[in-house]
Amino acid sequence: MPMFVRDPCGIVCILLTYVAVLYADYVVIRWIILQTMQNSLWGPFHVVLFNTIVFLLAMAHLKAVCSDPGVVPLPQNRVDFSDIHSGSPGSLQQEDWTVCTRCETYRPPRAHHCRICKRCIRRMDHHCPWINNCVGEQNQKYFIQFLVYVGALAAYAIILVVVSWVVDCPECSNEISVKQSRILHCVILVLESALFGMFVSAILVDQFQAIFSDETAVEQVQNQGPFRPHKPKLALLTEVCGRGHPILWLLPCVGVSRHSDEPLLNHDV
Repeated sequence: MPMFVRDPCGIVCILLTYVAVLYADYVVIRWIILQTMQNSLWGPFHVVLFNTIVFLLAMAHLKAVCSDPGVVPLPQNRVDFSDIHSGSPGSLQQEDWTVCTRCETYRPPRAHHCRICKRCIRRMDHHCPWINNCVGEQNQKYFIQFLVYVGALAAYAIILVVVSWVVDCPECSNEISVKQSRILHCVILVLESALFGMFVSAILVDQFQAIFSDETAVEQVQNQGPFRPHKPKLALLTEVCGRGHPILWLLPCVGVSRHSDEPLLNHDV
């Protein structure tokens, strides 16, 4: 189910993300490759490779932005919660199911309410303004792909800048204005790449720690995760990335689907 959260902060962050990526692409092509590699086969190679990473980054980001993170469906009819207050033994027969008073519905284990999305999200980790969406059960794979591609793009850009200044370039323009513009754009690109690279690396490490500990950020705060039985790390990664070949985990194509869109209130309560 495609969705888009109308949050001003998230929309601004999305725009900043694409401005930064497009600026990096512009500097790499205009001020690095066309200035230092115009007569070399390395020029077309780097253009294709750099823009391939940009394309994969954009696809992963759009998937993370527009994909359903695991929204718990709302009930078709108003739910009567009187059996819970009465303490009857038939209430919430499904173990660890809870009630969300804001959505006025039952929610499965590990689902939490997001005050920005205004819905309960299965296995919610956090709400990320950079994708203007929650990171949950169904889109965490795309969020991790986005982080990986941003980190790869940042490292690639810094390497290209360093190589372009270290390697001798006899065909480079000697005009002062051109050199000054190239220096300015390269400095801005390095600062941008270093900032975003360190930022996404920290988030990526945090995401993998959450996956391997089987405990989302919300559960860490609420101390709800450690009681679950231990699972192998590969099994935990498979839950997030799918059962396909690990190489396919880097492609923002096939999603991870473990639940149907059928309403969750068909069980007897």
